Order: sequence, then structure tokens, then C-alpha cells
Amino acid sequence: MASGWSRDGAVQEQIDASVEDAVKLVRNRLPKGESLLYCEECETEIPQARREAVPGVRRCIPCQTEMDKMETNSQQFNRRGNKDSQLK
Repeated sequence: MASGWSRDGAVQEQIDASVEDAVKLVRNRLPKGESLLYCEECETEIPQARREAVPGVRRCIPCQTEMDKMETNSQQFNRRGNKDSQLK
């Protein structure tokens, strides 16, 4: 079913592209390499259990939580908006 200016299947393609972008972002944010003993932000010791649970960890839990909040807040807009989504 066509609606407005979009062709059939355009909405699903937009959804698929958004999901694919989100998966790429999360995979790129996964830590790699050796875990640090001390947080690279506040220099507090990273607990052994965290280093074992998350290989390649670079930050303590409070610093990582704050970093995640900042990244989430900066990405809350529709980058792939089209005329149809603006008219609704």
C-alpha cells in the first residue's frame, strides 16, 4: 500500500537501516584488547569481577554509565526523516 510520496517497502527499509546502524554502533563500542586495571576517566581501580566479565573494559561502572547517558542523549533524533514522517 502506497502512502504519500514513499514507494512500497520504503518504511520497512528505513526501519531495517535504523536497526542496522544501531547494531553497528553497539558493536563498535564493545571494548577490545586487554582490560585496564584503573579507569581511564577517574583512575579508580576497576574490580576484578568487572574485568573478567567485560574483556577489554576501560572504565569503572559509574564512568561508563555517565558516558552511555551522554551518547544516548545525543542520538535521539530521526536522521532518516522523509516528507511522510514530517507530515504526520
